[in-house]
Amino acid sequence: MLKFTAEHEWLKIDGGVATVGITTHAAEQLGDLVFVELPEVGSSFDKGGDAATVESVKAASDVYSPLDGEIVEVNQAIVDDPSLVNSDPQGAGWFFKLKLKNTADAEALLDEAAYKELVG
Repeated sequence: MLKFTAEHEWLKIDGGVATVGITTHAAEQLGDLVFVELPEVGSSFDKGGDAATVESVKAASDVYSPLDGEIVEVNQAIVDDPSLVNSDPQGAGWFFKLKLKNTADAEALLDEAAYKELVG
């Protein structure tokens, strides 16, 4: 199941764990990323909490936790090479995996059609 947030994160949910990243739209708006800071495995976040930070040549921005949960894995590859987020934001450029506190909460997020309408 693929879901989106109004803050431009995407989630691919599989068995109670969401792989989270930023959308293609967000990556295009930020420009070339030069730095990524990820959360620590084992840390917990409430929905909307600042989970990660990205910096581009244009600006710094936070990546928010889309739902309540615990970080179970991070993508070290994007720390080593932030350009992966630009080249494949909804694939190899994922940020972290979040074990969801309540998977039903994902129903309130946007589907792909609603997200596309949001970004126009």
